[in-house]
Amino acid sequence: MRPRTIFLLRHGQTDFNVQGIVQGSGVDSSLNDTGRHQAAQFFAAYGHVPFDKIYTSTLRRTRESVQHFLDAGRPHEAHAGLNEISWGVREGTPITLEEDAEYRQVLADWGAGRTNERLPGGESPDEVAARQRPFIELLKSRPDEQKVLVCMHGRALRVLLCQLLNYPLRCMEGFEHSNLCLYKLEFTGTMFTVKNFLDISHLQVSAEAP
Repeated sequence: MRPRTIFLLRHGQTDFNVQGIVQGSGVDSSLNDTGRHQAAQFFAAYGHVPFDKIYTSTLRRTRESVQHFLDAGRPHEAHAGLNEISWGVREGTPITLEEDAEYRQVLADWGAGRTNERLPGGESPDEVAARQRPFIELLKSRPDEQKVLVCMHGRALRVLLCQLLNYPLRCMEGFEHSNLCLYKLEFTGTMFTVKNFLDISHLQVSAEAP
């Protein structure tokens, strides 16, 4: 079987990103002007790629990030398994490492391997990983989809990369992300390998570039 290429993309910028407000799976925000510009830049760089399928979460910020591809007629499916982690009662509020002891503690727990911990009312990384697994099996089961674009969310992306690359979830902080960043993976049918890590080169050119 020919190796397949999986493009993993984080959604573009929203006003909540700028304001440092946690979105999570329960906040269905849209891209802001910068995020829409980032989406246009990504399409300018990758619009020529013949994606066999585009997958997004069910949240609008992921679909808006790839809307140019959908307008061009690329096949699309939305999967709730790709939704962002739920931050529970903290969604829609500011959370910073410097000021929020509860948030700092749960991140420390995750880094120590206690990935069943969660913020009140939210999800744990273990729970996110569990709901992602049916999507992973679906992705593996479609060898005719040689080039696939998956647009999702920062924390969920970290969890997915750990699963695809066989890292324990306690290592997820090692997968950095930023708005509209790209990880490109190759799948041989038995294993995934990273070809591009935290690629933002498409954001460094004009959206009007060929």
